[in-house]
Amino acid sequence: MVITKSGFDFLEVGGLLVNQALPDRHLGLRNGAQVPFSQAIDLVEGMAAGRGPYCQLSVPGQLQIESGWDGAVHLYTTRAVAAGLADLGCQDAVLRWRDGKPEPTVISNPVGATADERFWETVFEVSERFTLLCERWAYGACGCRWFRVTRENVAELARLMRPRSLVCLATDPPLQPGPELLEDDFTAFAAPLLPGELLYRAYPGGADTLSEVTRAGFSCMLADRVMGDRCAVVPDADGVSRAQWESPGGADV
Repeated sequence: MVITKSGFDFLEVGGLLVNQALPDRHLGLRNGAQVPFSQAIDLVEGMAAGRGPYCQLSVPGQLQIESGWDGAVHLYTTRAVAAGLADLGCQDAVLRWRDGKPEPTVISNPVGATADERFWETVFEVSERFTLLCERWAYGACGCRWFRVTRENVAELARLMRPRSLVCLATDPPLQPGPELLEDDFTAFAAPLLPGELLYRAYPGGADTLSEVTRAGFSCMLADRVMGDRCAVVPDADGVSRAQWESPGGADV
């Protein structure tokens, strides 16, 4: 009812968080996507039920829907729309109204580079050596795709990257598994690491034991902080980079 009274048929996705594989009905969901009314309702219901995926749905300056840390779903709208909903009643929901605005997203060390033609020329140059590429298209354990890059597949990978994704490179990274990696965020891979998309599992927050990783069939481990040396944001179709991501390694890029 809030979306209907706001008068919008499509809402923009932002701040996407994916901790489980997307269901078929949401395949292709990404930051910056314009989702229709019915899909927006489905996403809101999933957030309210605790299933996810989690995201912001918005029409800038007019409407924003997001899941709060307390499990509630918050809808920020204009005073005019809110006034028309003041008498909204429902037996299945508790609605509370107050003046407010969305909390600003604070990124202390944003990635400033754009994944433009110059960036991909750099990828081509370093791909002569053993190079891994991570496309982070959403927050969360399932919000990445990993690739082994070669000079033969650089152009194809550049076409596969989704607008507003964070793309990071690691050249000749250390992949030897070891207990010293378990306490920090890391990603594990199944050998052999052949050119193209890779089988992986993310371990946000680390793991308890090394055997936990190896028993799952993963023989290579990469500390996430290694990926902060060379990163860039994929621009929209008009060439403008509109997404903001924190640098994985903490270094300015």
